[in-house]
Amino acid sequence: MTWTSPEQNPDAGPVGGPAARFAASALAGGGRTGTAAFHAWLADCRARFRTRTELRPLDRLDRWTVDPETGDITHDSGRFFTVRGLDIQVPGAAVERWSQPIISQPEIGILGILVKEFDGVLHCLLQAKAEPGNINGVQLSPTVQATRSNYTGVHRGKAVSYLEYFRNSARHRVLADVRQSEQGAWFHRKRNRNMVVEVTGPVDVLDGFCWLTLGQLHQLLLIDDLVNMDTRTVLSCLPVTGPWAADSYPPDGAAGSGFRHALIRSLDTEAPAVHPTDGILSWITGERTRQELLVREIPLRSVRSWHRVDGRISHEDGLFFDIVGVGVEAVGREVGHWDQPMLAPRGTGLVALLVREIDGVLHALMHAKVEPGHLDVLELAPTVQCTPQTYDHLPRQARPRFLDEVLGAAAQHVRFTAVHSEEGGRFLHARTRYMIVETGSEVPLQQPPEFRWLTLHQLGALLRHSYYLNMQARSIVACLHSLAGGHPPGGGVLPPLESDCPEGYAP
Repeated sequence: MTWTSPEQNPDAGPVGGPAARFAASALAGGGRTGTAAFHAWLADCRARFRTRTELRPLDRLDRWTVDPETGDITHDSGRFFTVRGLDIQVPGAAVERWSQPIISQPEIGILGILVKEFDGVLHCLLQAKAEPGNINGVQLSPTVQATRSNYTGVHRGKAVSYLEYFRNSARHRVLADVRQSEQGAWFHRKRNRNMVVEVTGPVDVLDGFCWLTLGQLHQLLLIDDLVNMDTRTVLSCLPVTGPWAADSYPPDGAAGSGFRHALIRSLDTEAPAVHPTDGILSWITGERTRQELLVREIPLRSVRSWHRVDGRISHEDGLFFDIVGVGVEAVGREVGHWDQPMLAPRGTGLVALLVREIDGVLHALMHAKVEPGHLDVLELAPTVQCTPQTYDHLPRQARPRFLDEVLGAAAQHVRFTAVHSEEGGRFLHARTRYMIVETGSEVPLQQPPEFRWLTLHQLGALLRHSYYLNMQARSIVACLHSLAGGHPPGGGVLPPLESDCPEGYAP
């Protein structure tokens, strides 16, 4: 690969295609908002935008009702979401049948990032948003992060800022627009519209918003609990792959070799892949046909092995998650106070992606994973996606493949690690360690039917369509993209944030 500057190759520079323009933004460590200014801005937002979350019994939540017959938990508007039961059968799996509570939210929200060029470099407009489930209050969210109930005013709060750019996007350049799923183990068929919209005219920067380059966001992904889940999923949908994509990045000192070189080549659609893209699509369709998933909604009172104790719903083994009630007082939100149920996970999750250089191109080992909340049986997940402590109580054959390899990985093989929060609007203190682990021939090319090696450009092609990569896969892909710019870990942008746990919650 020979790197060419924008002057040498117009297609490789900011005036070229989207992949080249986002590459220029990824290579920009600084931008319109400098390091010191960002630090001060975030500290100010954390001081002014806060939520106070206290536990409350599920049957005492204002405007929420526990149905006396079914036990389902619903809002009196009939909107937002419902907590109900799900009966699941997966014939042939290590655990073939179970039932559980699940969040049902059929409406489709908008997750949108506004981008604009400053001094020839694309910047993303991010919001400092405090959510009741965040472990530290404010995190960086997309420009717009809103459910349909919110942006249609069911919450009776203030209007959603910048919403018009995404609802009336025809006047602007749409760089990404695709419906994507959310956690298939916790949500039943929930989807959001993931959008990236470019504007050229002036944009008023409202209180709590900030312009950042992609390079700055990549550095911030290395900091625990800062870049929220909704930002990560939209970042994964950015059009950063394509022909000549590799030419937009300067080589490392030892050009033509090394992890970063293989990663950059993997962005290029001209790079070779172990499996052709048509073969990958056929494999996914085949797995959706081969693996059987039977899902049936049932009354929440009918879920087996789950009990209502002390105003919450918990599994009898103390595993998985609880359904709890909370009262929220908020400053800097569209609404100042409300009650709601939340899903509170037991333990910190683990999402790990094994990557390997194959013929000079980085490949990621993806898992076609069945989850009850998916619309079409399964979506591609990272190599490992689990809460490790759960498997101490399940049959040995249920232990995720490659979990032990990830837990035992040598430090020099771990290319990325950070603990990120999951969605803070529905989940209470849901945290996951995200890891990218480089491997070699010890993990062979030939894998069981539910695993395949994919390049980054193949993942990018799938991300232009709905329901191919699950939420956890999209988060780890965003983290993997962050390594292309070659910024030093942490980037000197911001020291780790101290936890600011909401009062009144005990796991």
